[in-house]
Amino acid sequence: MFHKMVPTCNFARRMYSAAAGKVKAQKYVLTKYFQGEPKKSDFKIVEEELPELKEGEVLAETEYISVDPYMMIYMNSRKLPTDMIGGQVAKIISSRNQKYPVGKYVSGYFGWRTHAILNPDARITQPGFVPVTVVPDLGTHSVSLSLGVLGMPGNTAYFGIREIIKPKPGQTIVISGAGGDVGSHVGQIGKIVGCHVVGFAGNDEKCEYLEKELGFDRAFNYKTVDIRAALRDSCPKKVDCYFDNVGGEISATIMDHMNKYGRVGVCGTISSYSEETLPKVTIMQPVIVSKELTVEGFNVNRWTDRWNEGILKNLNWLNEGKLKYHEKVYHGFDNMVDAFVGMLRGDNIGKAVVKVK
Repeated sequence: MFHKMVPTCNFARRMYSAAAGKVKAQKYVLTKYFQGEPKKSDFKIVEEELPELKEGEVLAETEYISVDPYMMIYMNSRKLPTDMIGGQVAKIISSRNQKYPVGKYVSGYFGWRTHAILNPDARITQPGFVPVTVVPDLGTHSVSLSLGVLGMPGNTAYFGIREIIKPKPGQTIVISGAGGDVGSHVGQIGKIVGCHVVGFAGNDEKCEYLEKELGFDRAFNYKTVDIRAALRDSCPKKVDCYFDNVGGEISATIMDHMNKYGRVGVCGTISSYSEETLPKVTIMQPVIVSKELTVEGFNVNRWTDRWNEGILKNLNWLNEGKLKYHEKVYHGFDNMVDAFVGMLRGDNIGKAVVKVK
């Protein structure tokens, strides 16, 4: 139930318009394609004065912005110069849409910017967009969770398990990139459904966190272990489901250790995102054919029509104590690129976000 409804009189509309017209927003514009790691010189921070609100629109002020691996590929495919993409949580500070009152928080893909004018209803109807959602009551939890376990990463894990790899109780799931926001979430859902869960991450601290805090059965530092030996040791019944966030040679090795009719969900290819030339890896078609593996790539926006299903399911698990999370919080709008690079290097355990103010 809304505590404050938006008035519809002409005076109120003029008031909203005046408030919106005074706002000057800052945004990141990509002016140079990424070569290797992103650099501050690849961007310009541009100031723009926002127009008056139209009927159905809201003005939202950014509180948290997400940094994610997929941004590398998406931005390098766009015509320059172009606004930087990305998810954020923002607070509505002016509204001409009664369904989205002032004071509510919304989550959506507004980009790397300090303020946004949007029509939430119109964006929901556009295919391929992750829908704008009102952040539910999170109790003592931060609204930033709408960028993590209760947002795109959480839904990627939820639908990736439910609709793509479909594990059964007692089966073995292996996850690459297990220390990140999606991978750590996938492993926890795997344990909830009764699976044996093994993860590979980029340092010993992450592996300790996965085992001791999140309940993974085993976790290995892929930089220091023999991958084949680790799989033989931790997966005596071999691998039934593989959730691939990384690609590259580690994925070839894991798929070679899978059972017949195994299922592979390809969520990302982090191993190649910052590389100027694609890495050479073992050809996988012989293994896919001989083991009759099902290999399917996916983007989470396939399930935009079920978006709230994933959010509410993950929120229930969180409130029941079945899900845990960890955030790496960077501070300041000027530090967006540093946060982006740090996330790509694997500096974060769990979700990396930037607190704008």
